[in-house]
Amino acid sequence: MTSTYKAFSSIFTRPHTGLPNRISDSQQWRGIRVKILNNNLERGLTYMQRIMQSSGIERMIKNEQLYHIKNSEKRVLAKKNLHRRLKSQDLARKLKSILVKKVRGY
Repeated sequence: MTSTYKAFSSIFTRPHTGLPNRISDSQQWRGIRVKILNNNLERGLTYMQRIMQSSGIERMIKNEQLYHIKNSEKRVLAKKNLHRRLKSQDLARKLKSILVKKVRGY
């Protein structure tokens, strides 16, 4: 009985991640854990979604799409990325000019 228990428990336990060369093993166990309180599954799901958005997991999942993206969608996404990048560069330019003026004492 104990030998079968040991065999099954060794299958379902985590591998030893103390060794520095076993990075891939430790990366398999990363993830999001959410505690469900008072059997409130809806609240747990919304909390998990919020964590996924803030940690960037949702973005990684979207980037690894396995299906075809239409050319029209690609154009829309490219235009959005262009506007976002231009807006960011404009903001950086404005902040730089403000900092230069403060340093020079204008």
